[in-house]
Amino acid sequence: MSDNQQAPALPDRLSIDPSSPHFNASVFERDVGIRFNDKERMDVEEYCISEGWIKVAAGKKVDRKGKALLIKLKGKVEVFYK
Repeated sequence: MSDNQQAPALPDRLSIDPSSPHFNASVFERDVGIRFNDKERMDVEEYCISEGWIKVAAGKKVDRKGKALLIKLKGKVEVFYK
């Protein structure tokens, strides 16, 4: 991406699942970093800054549709472009 183009603002809530209403493909054109409780996480499936939570996969467990089961962790969420 050239320096002339501005990256879209990071939303308050974002999901990597394309079937989610909180999915935004234009944000994923650049790498997004997530810091949770002052530690960078690479396994985040969904986040919400205002409510202070992230969702991560619960091991290798999957639901009946084959999607990973998610658990919600609460804490301080910071989101940034890498």
